[in-house]
Amino acid sequence: MAELQITEKTREKLQKKHGVGPAEVLQCFKNRDASRKILFDTREEHKTDPATCWFLAKTNTGRLLKICFIPPHPGNAGAVEIKTAFEPNEQEIRIYEKHSK
Repeated sequence: MAELQITEKTREKLQKKHGVGPAEVLQCFKNRDASRKILFDTREEHKTDPATCWFLAKTNTGRLLKICFIPPHPGNAGAVEIKTAFEPNEQEIRIYEKHSK
């Protein structure tokens, strides 16, 4: 797996707003069901270049998180850039269940 890149600003937001630590994000990458597709965030207000991807996975303690990230690309030295991570709502769970198969 590629290295995870989390800016200090994002790290603070994850902890203060969502109560998510970097270790939990890493656990989700390791625990992700590889048989499911990673989805792209196509909402206009969330578009990035390259596109932001996301998936749902559980931490080692069973906490379900939505992980939003930008995949490795030449501009970030091959690291996965974490944008955010938080507990998904019911709509996000339904979207993932429907479109990640």
